[in-house]
Amino acid sequence: MPLIEISDIGKNFAGRHGPVAIMEHVSFSVANNDFLAIVGPSGCGKSTLLRLIQGLDHPSSGAILFRGKPVMDVQLDMAMVFQSFALYPWLNVKENVALGLEARGWSEDRIENQVAKYIEVTGMVGFEEAYPRELSGGMRQRVGLARALAVEPAVLLMDEPFSSLDPLTAESLRDEVLELWADPGLPPDAVVLVTHNIEEAVEMADRILVLSRRPSQVLAGVPVKLPRPRDRKSEAFYQLTDYVYSMITEGSPRKGGTGGNGGRGQTPPVPASADGL
Repeated sequence: MPLIEISDIGKNFAGRHGPVAIMEHVSFSVANNDFLAIVGPSGCGKSTLLRLIQGLDHPSSGAILFRGKPVMDVQLDMAMVFQSFALYPWLNVKENVALGLEARGWSEDRIENQVAKYIEVTGMVGFEEAYPRELSGGMRQRVGLARALAVEPAVLLMDEPFSSLDPLTAESLRDEVLELWADPGLPPDAVVLVTHNIEEAVEMADRILVLSRRPSQVLAGVPVKLPRPRDRKSEAFYQLTDYVYSMITEGSPRKGGTGGNGGRGQTPPVPASADGL
């Protein structure tokens, strides 16, 4: 059974002249140990899709299942990392990380131990009493990541988490997230990353879901078979990045693309459909 199953969903918003379709007939699934990146043109509903998955909003049609059950409200076994950090400025690092745990009614001792664990995991030891205004952008995003991981979610949803950071900080934080993902002793069971950065998707994900322009549909599900850590300067990395980029700009699946197999000679063709997603 997939961890998450998206079945033929559509989403409309109210417009001045009637409903405006954001997405239609979108279907895919997310399995355990799956790192899925979602890419597509600006305005195609990528962030909306994350909100639908977590239950912060509801589709206009179709169904979303989490562990085989319909998503009807906010899923506490999922956590979100936002582009804008979304930290409370009047709370210090420790208090921001503890927010989700307090909402679960944990004891003070349990909360303190959990907060300490994930502050250490995300490299924020020594900054427990600092306030967001006293932290750099990268440090604030580490706090957001610690807060999300502290609830030990089954699914980590990441909405453009590196786009507001400078390139060097973003690269460093991507590497740290991948190190955490490689540790089987740490949550989550799956990651869904929304990004505009195609290279970021190829570097981080196991699979890339490519969406079309609004109203968005699934153009393709692209496997990323490059070994980790991935060499951004390799020919296979470049070919796969170009394949995904061209699909988005052309607005349709391409034939004869390359999936990347770690540079071991011939690369298999990338499937131009979302079958198996």
